[in-house]
Amino acid sequence: MLDNVLTLKNVTSKNKITCKALVSAGLIALAVILPQIVHLALGQPGGVQLLPMYLPVLIGGCLLGSKWAITVGALSPIVSFAITSLMGDPMPALPRLPFMVLELTVFAVVSGLFSKKIYEKGLWAFAAVIAAQLSGRAVFLAAVAICQSFAPFTTEMIWQQILAGVPGLLIQAVLVPIVSIGLRAVLLKDSKDE
Repeated sequence: MLDNVLTLKNVTSKNKITCKALVSAGLIALAVILPQIVHLALGQPGGVQLLPMYLPVLIGGCLLGSKWAITVGALSPIVSFAITSLMGDPMPALPRLPFMVLELTVFAVVSGLFSKKIYEKGLWAFAAVIAAQLSGRAVFLAAVAICQSFAPFTTEMIWQQILAGVPGLLIQAVLVPIVSIGLRAVLLKDSKDE
């Protein structure tokens, strides 16, 4: 979506890259900060239920498209792990990190596939989020099933966590499209004013 708007505004390729890099960095920062806020307010169960890191990743997919959002999805848990490890309480925990990188990358890529459609019609954001959620969670569960012999997780344990995260998924399914539609309206309004 953002790329389409920048093209509409005749932004140079160099400035497009700069803009998308800044937006990506901001979303990664938000993906690190939101879980900290939720964990402070609601504890670890709040994080499992609300899945706060997923929000910026999904917004990144809808806004940036797959090529740029893949970075947001892959780096968000890595940056979070690196920063929170320095504070003595790594989030996500090291055994979960590769699975979250994989899952959030899928979230970003799948929602990003809808970016151009969202630019054309904002309501596509609802389909983008639901498709990303289903794909990402399925990939996470499949990865755990494949790696079960050496990973400290079982499919049953992850399935229970997926069920516990349903409130967060429902909030994302509403909030991310509303944010995406709002951003689309603002970006397109600014483009029409020029």
